[in-house]
Order: sequence, then structure tokens, then C-alpha cells
Amino acid sequence: MLLEIDNLSIEYRTKRGQLHAVSSVSLELSARQALGLAGESGSGKTTLGSAIMRILPPEGTITGGSILFDDRLDLTTVSAKELRNIRWEYISMVFQGAMNAFNPVLTIESQIAEALIVHTDASKKVALAHAREMLELVGINASSGGSYPHEFSGGMKQRACIAMALILRPKLIVADEPTTALDVMIQAQILLLLKKMQAEFGIAMIMISHDLAVLAENCDRLAIMYAGQLVEVGDTQDIFTHPIHPYTQGLLLSIPKFGGSRKLIPAVKGSPPSLLSPPRGCRFCPRCPIADEECDSIVPQLEAVNGNRKVACHKKDYGGDAWRE
Repeated sequence: MLLEIDNLSIEYRTKRGQLHAVSSVSLELSARQALGLAGESGSGKTTLGSAIMRILPPEGTITGGSILFDDRLDLTTVSAKELRNIRWEYISMVFQGAMNAFNPVLTIESQIAEALIVHTDASKKVALAHAREMLELVGINASSGGSYPHEFSGGMKQRACIAMALILRPKLIVADEPTTALDVMIQAQILLLLKKMQAEFGIAMIMISHDLAVLAENCDRLAIMYAGQLVEVGDTQDIFTHPIHPYTQGLLLSIPKFGGSRKLIPAVKGSPPSLLSPPRGCRFCPRCPIADEECDSIVPQLEAVNGNRKVACHKKDYGGDAWRE
């Protein structure tokens, strides 16, 4: 197994108290596999991705659990020096804000080449040449490498971010909302590029997004997060054709469909709970149409259902659609 996250919990220190951003999350990722991490804003997706890279903000703390990489390294306990060797060479990240991912006073090619210079014996000349090759690989003319970030469009910056993440051929890429703020055509190009690069280099990928259609097209497996916890994990096709958790069902019903009868899209009423003081039972209980006393008082565990599917719900045997009469 390339990545094993076991019972991981993360908290943020705030003026109002400890915010439980991620609670007891367990996930597995095989080599060459693409895993989609979905959920509404504030569900803990980016926090989980940042924890894998160990780039949480100063207020964030891993309070429990482990992140085992390549069956040998627990990323929660390795030293800062070891982390510098691991980042970019073994695990890299495509950040959410490509507009702000580059130093404005350095050329694009010099910033892409930096990882090669730091992690290998390559000279600056060789590293810059390789950076230009990577730019060509992601569809940017090598002669543009000497440009500064403000001279690149949003789509070009995102492509350059991907080139930077791939330059050392890591085993794992964490792509955090890689198509944010891009128009639809550029989004499609970036997603196609990520899929092509992953297949070409044999890289595993965790793609973080709230767009289920994007994840369906690009990921083998899907993990649904709600209020800092995993509620459902399984093969993408299985989850789309037969969602089990009421929250997953609600998410999928929110996707407009072409054709068929015209009708209002069911809404998941209410709002996610405050993570400063989350509910004592299931965190989705206040919004769930089939919740009962057990849901209100006991935290459901992520348990295997139908082979490699896992669901955290006391009503996982309900067998119906929670949002339709």
C-alpha cells in the first residue's frame, strides 16, 4: 500500500477554542490509483491534503493517528529534515490557488527547476533545461519559461504548477481543487492533462474537489467527507450507481441531469455543524431525514459493506433513497 491513513485527527487552535477539523479519518491508497476526496466547503478536505504534505498552518495540529507512506514512513513523526527530502521527490502538491503559487519576482522556469537543484546533483543549467522540457510536456512553449508569473494566464499558471509537481516524478500527487477559478474549457484541458500525466508516469493521485462530476471522470475510488469525518468510501462507479449514506445520496441528487422529467432538485436542509462543538452522535444527524435516537447519541463507525465499500451510518441497511418518498 502506498499510503495508509489511520485514525487521523487534526485540530485548529482558535480564539473560541479547539476546532475539530478532521476526526478519526482512515484511508488507503494504492500505487497508480486515483482517489477523489469530495464534500462541501469546510468538510476537512484541504486540511487532510495539507496534513499528508505536513504543511498545516501554525494553528493546526495533528492530535492523533498516523500517515504511513510507502509501508515505511509515518509522516506524522518524521523530522523536518526528512520531510524536506520527502516533499516533491516522493510526494508533491498542485495547490488550489495557482495565481498565488509562484514567487512574483522569479521566472517560471527557475521556480520549476528549484526542486531539481535542491533534491539532486543537477547544475542550474541542466535543471533549467529540464524545467523547459516539463513546460513543453504540459503544453507550454519552452521559450515562455523565462517569463514571470504575471505574464502567464490562469490556465498557464496551473499547467506550470503541474510541471513543478511532476519534475521529480513523485509517487504521489495531491491535487487540491486544481481547476479553481478557471473557465470550463481550460478546466477540461487541465483535468485531461492530469489524467495523462498520471498514466504516463504511473503516479498515484488524491484529487480534492467539491465537483462530483470532475471526480467521476478522473478517479478510481471516491471518499466522501462531511464535517471532518469520512461517511462513505468505495469505487467511484459503485458510489454513483448505488450511494448508501444519506449525505452521499443528497450530494448526488444535487447534480442537475439532462433529459427526463423536469422537477425541483431535493435540498439537504440546514447547515453543517460547528466543529468547535460537534454533535455527540452522527454529525449528519441534524440534517438526515431517516435519523433516530441511535444516530443522535452514538457515533457511527466506518464499516465494510458489500466488499470494498465502507460506510459510516447506523442506517446503512436502510436500502432505500433517504430523500425520496
